Amino acid sequence: GPFEVLMNIPVKFGGLGTDQFAWALCDAPVVLYSLARMGLQEDARVLGAAEYLAKLIRDNGWPCVASPELGSFRGPGRREDPCPYATLVMTKLLLEIPEFLGSTEVELGVESLLSLWERRRDYHPYIFYMGTDFCKLKSPEIWFDILHVLDVVSRSSLKSDDRRFSEMKDIVATKQTPSGRFIPESIWMAWKGWEFGQKKEPSRWLTLQALKILKR
Repeated sequence: GPFEVLMNIPVKFGGLGTDQFAWALCDAPVVLYSLARMGLQEDARVLGAAEYLAKLIRDNGWPCVASPELGSFRGPGRREDPCPYATLVMTKLLLEIPEFLGSTEVELGVESLLSLWERRRDYHPYIFYMGTDFCKLKSPEIWFDILHVLDVVSRSSLKSDDRRFSEMKDIVATKQTPSGRFIPESIWMAWKGWEFGQKKEPSRWLTLQALKILKR
């Protein structure tokens, strides 16, 4: 099954309030994605964990799921809704696993992300919005934002001519400066010392990130 990490979910959120090894569908795919990017995408342990998580998909994407060790913990949403972030990182993971390229799971994941964009004005599962803050350019790709979603969808090549994909892409394109670069519009304070951790000057890293998406 999935690799576990040390976590502590407070009792008021449905956890046990103690340090324990467990997994949740908002972090397990990120651990596996990292291992796959380091060349272990065909390792039996990584592949087995990815296959386990892939089977949790539903018609509308991946739900909020956690291992039994976390008790009754579940995010703030309806059980039948997809978790936008879990769906994003699961699709991202499977695009790194050769046997899942072009798979039904990837196709469902991509369609779920695009459907969330299409319904963004009235549908906000697990309190994930795709509004003004979502559309701000930021690095690195660690949360649910427009560049992260576009990066994943553009890697799939399944919906590159889709109207919904084009709408998001056009939003990013309009933010390009006359010199062809991109300026961060939101920053994570943990990375304030990096060149993408400010909102005054163009960022080399953010520019690379955006141009790679637009080129695809």
